[in-house]
Amino acid sequence: MKANVGGIDRILRIVVGLALIAWVLFFGGPVWAWIGVLPLATGLLNFCPAYSIFGVSTCKPKQAE
Repeated sequence: MKANVGGIDRILRIVVGLALIAWVLFFGGPVWAWIGVLPLATGLLNFCPAYSIFGVSTCKPKQAE
């Protein structure tokens, strides 16, 4: 698994995932809000399977030294 989620994308995934999970746990949100587990996991692991299928990466390119 090569990292393909980086920077702002990673932060947004973690925040949105936590917000959806908190909505369910603390405010009685709908069952579908458990989908927040997916963006949280992809943000924490720096890897998104959908990105790899489509060849997308939001990581910064590595600089040659």
